[in-house]
Amino acid sequence: MKNKLQYFLVAVVFTLSVPAFAQTPAAVATNPPPAAAAAVPRANPAIAFTKHEGKRTDLVMQRAKEAPGAYDIAFIGDSITEGWEKSGSNVWQKFYGSRKCIDLGVGGDRTEHVLWRFENGQLDGLKPKAAVLMIGTNNSNKNKDGTDAYSDLEILEGVQAIVKQLRTRLPDTKLIVLGIFPRGETFSTQRGRLLQINQALAKLDDGKMIHYIDFGSQLIEANGSISKDIMPDRLHLSEKGYTIWAEAIEAKLKELLQ
Repeated sequence: MKNKLQYFLVAVVFTLSVPAFAQTPAAVATNPPPAAAAAVPRANPAIAFTKHEGKRTDLVMQRAKEAPGAYDIAFIGDSITEGWEKSGSNVWQKFYGSRKCIDLGVGGDRTEHVLWRFENGQLDGLKPKAAVLMIGTNNSNKNKDGTDAYSDLEILEGVQAIVKQLRTRLPDTKLIVLGIFPRGETFSTQRGRLLQINQALAKLDDGKMIHYIDFGSQLIEANGSISKDIMPDRLHLSEKGYTIWAEAIEAKLKELLQ
């Protein structure tokens, strides 16, 4: 009898314990982790049509508005182009005094500022036989935190956009695109960036309406440094620097102005 009772108790315990092992916990509903938001490429600020506020911008806008018509040469760019009226004035008189020319250089201008000027009528009414463009160096500067303000591609696209605008707005004007000048006392990452951008700008040359000229090697010394005799601040040209510029493009200008 005792054995039967023991068998009975074992059977009861086994029977009660089986469901506990057979049951599986209900699946817990879990939400999948949210997919990472796709990175949105920023709009290129170098083609943003932004006004560079200042008296010089207003002056060159008014200069073009008050004197429309035919020109031999229009010079377009930033402070280096504006400098034809300063340290380059004697060279300007020598090479361009007998030609009808207009200086549309604005200190501090980046590519987007030039685009703003075009969009707001600077070229309206102008009919230059040739235009000389030198722009992009200010886009290669850094932000206050040391990061690049623009990528190399953004700068390239900025210059390309200006060229496209010139060809659209001045279809009969032959264009000289200058390689962005070297800058800084000696070799630097910034100068290397400009060289790579220039390599791509050279592709704009079609041998007909767009002509690319790069004389940057004439602005540096054999050891890669830049002399203060050519660029006193290693950015803006002296009279000697403007002489190098004028002589470097004169042959092509004569050809285009025929």
